[in-house]
Amino acid sequence: MESSRSLLLLSLLPSLLLILAVPAEAAGADELLSSFIVHVQPQENHEFGTADDRTSWYQSFLPDNGRLLHAYHHVATGFAARLTRQELDAISAMPGFLSAVPDRTYTVQTTHTPEFLGLNVGTQRNQSGLGAGVIIGVIDTGIFPDHPSFSDYGMPPPPAKWKGRCDFNGTACNNKLIGARNFVAALNNGTSGAPVPPVDEAGHGTHTASTAAGAVVPDANVLGQAMGIAAGMATRAHIAMYKVCTRGCSVSDILAGIDAAVADGCDVISISLGGPALPFHQDPVAVATFGAMEKGVFVSMAAGNSGPVESSLLNEAPWILTVAASTMDRSIRSTVQLGNGMSFHGESLYQPHDSPALFSPLVQADASGKPLAEFCGNGSLDGFDVKGKMVLCEFGGNISATIKGAVVQSAGGSGMILTNQFLQGYDTLANAHVLPASHVGYAASTAIKSYINSTTIPVARISFQGTVLGTSPAPSIVFFSSRGPSLQHTGILKPDITGPGVNVLAAWPFQVAPPSTPVLPGPTFNIISGTSMSTPHLSGIAAAIKSKHPDWSPAAIKSAIMTTAEITDRSGNPILNEQHVAANLFATGAGHVNPTKAADPGLVYDITPADYISHLCSMYTSQEVSVIARKLVNCSAIVAIDGNHLNYPSIAVTFPPSSRNSNAPVVVKRTVRNVGEVPSVYYPAVDMPDNGMYIEVFPHKLVFTEANQEMDFEVVMWPGQSGARLVQGALRWVSEMHTVRSPISVTFA
Repeated sequence: MESSRSLLLLSLLPSLLLILAVPAEAAGADELLSSFIVHVQPQENHEFGTADDRTSWYQSFLPDNGRLLHAYHHVATGFAARLTRQELDAISAMPGFLSAVPDRTYTVQTTHTPEFLGLNVGTQRNQSGLGAGVIIGVIDTGIFPDHPSFSDYGMPPPPAKWKGRCDFNGTACNNKLIGARNFVAALNNGTSGAPVPPVDEAGHGTHTASTAAGAVVPDANVLGQAMGIAAGMATRAHIAMYKVCTRGCSVSDILAGIDAAVADGCDVISISLGGPALPFHQDPVAVATFGAMEKGVFVSMAAGNSGPVESSLLNEAPWILTVAASTMDRSIRSTVQLGNGMSFHGESLYQPHDSPALFSPLVQADASGKPLAEFCGNGSLDGFDVKGKMVLCEFGGNISATIKGAVVQSAGGSGMILTNQFLQGYDTLANAHVLPASHVGYAASTAIKSYINSTTIPVARISFQGTVLGTSPAPSIVFFSSRGPSLQHTGILKPDITGPGVNVLAAWPFQVAPPSTPVLPGPTFNIISGTSMSTPHLSGIAAAIKSKHPDWSPAAIKSAIMTTAEITDRSGNPILNEQHVAANLFATGAGHVNPTKAADPGLVYDITPADYISHLCSMYTSQEVSVIARKLVNCSAIVAIDGNHLNYPSIAVTFPPSSRNSNAPVVVKRTVRNVGEVPSVYYPAVDMPDNGMYIEVFPHKLVFTEANQEMDFEVVMWPGQSGARLVQGALRWVSEMHTVRSPISVTFA
């Protein structure tokens, strides 16, 4: 994850930009055809006999038949088409038109993770039933079907509900990879033609799919590092790939992929993509995921890689699981040793055995005097003598770590020390460098620079220790993981959860090796980082829960994941951020996922589609809500539900400025359903800092005598004399067998 502001996947597709429209071809001397997503009112009292009938209706809005890119049938009422602005104005005046938005481009955002998450790792896991009978739809860059991570050994046929197809030739699909389709259209000038196999040309989709539900593969490694058994989170789940990305990921194609995944019978949809945060009615992906949720499909999406900046979140809708990224207790270690005897641990995936043990002269790249030379971009070292020297390069600058190393190598440098700036803190990433290198944290960076300035002949060397387990702190929130609070929805705490997203090993279509490294036999894997990597972990965990509890709604599954999350690291200390200080709820969400506890949460908070619509009526107009709900909604006839009363598993409250004088309370209402033992009694415990606020929970206990029994409670908050701007803590319902924890975030405006 090299740029914390522009990339949502480490080292892949670095030229992708967030753009407002995808120009196609000239429609005249002055106008261009551009892609738009058009939402229309569903026809009341009319049922379309076939999908073709609905498509014909959509065609009636268009000037000719060659303009339609996608017709949406299940998760949105509308279509994507290439239009001029004048033509769009004409359509907007037609009966049935609701709204239109320009097409946009989204960007794409393990041997050890199952063990780190407390799952049983071993060849027997393929028989453990994790995710059995569940279908995970992956919306991504395609897939490499021949990888052993997609072997169907021991897998049963797909369930009878499966209606999808495989666009690969021959026998590429099987009982593991049951479907594979290609929906890339708008980025290919709107020509879809005959089905094109969804070959993964980037690697991202192969990596995420195998993380979610890959089969057990022994001796997985990258360049000999992180050796172990690779396995997805739900080894018995089926995978269906929907390719929507090539040079970028057009939103109109993403919608088509989601639409097909729902129609095909997927139970879980995993989307490691992201674009700019928008009001939900203007966000076609938010609309489509609402439709998926309404049909019982669980959706997890990446929180984004723009951290640690505040309010940098993507994918904020309350009906999706928004996933942050955190570290594991594994390091691919390389150590920098200075001439003064000091040493600093860093990371490098490339661990050359023949690296010289001798010290080399150490020089900072910015000494070349060229603009932005500190980032070691192309040409920045031209004319600067680095031959045989160790070069210090700054992390960032929108230049990937491997390119920096290639620049140093081409200039004659013997090695590279990649140093963090303040924002990256202590976090380091393992990259497949092309020369001996080590990525070190900010504290090490400061010390190394001080050493350079303290002596006339600074020297350094790098030694390599390979894979080191048990590192700490772990988990911790990684610097690039996007942070809340949400700008689109202050009444909901986001992100929802965090999971492993740093140096994750998973299947890869290509060899990963510097040019001078011999290619090793066997299947190929890669280690990459991003919220793209944490998201499929949660998708697989959701599939495992769905398999165990097939009647649970997406909201119930989300509740189980959130209310059982861990808030401490492996040492029992609070989860830290990249600066090694306690991370707040806008970084962690409910905490770090615990898959074992999530399968048996005790209580769940459930939300129906009708509840979401009532909540949306507290935010938007009837027409705007109708776009999301895909039906005519009259908000004046609906009792609106604000964030304090939406039955969300977390609580986010804002006190107005006047509250400090009036001490007027805020009342939060929730309902929980017993999915645990019977009978059971739960008692509330409030964990909040002692800063003048007062919180009380009514009633003082919940007594359940039946399975699936529901009970209501209220959380009453008085602001008191708190002088804080932000107060965070939690409410716990505790029984003999379970602790059900809901994070609380209180903001004083």
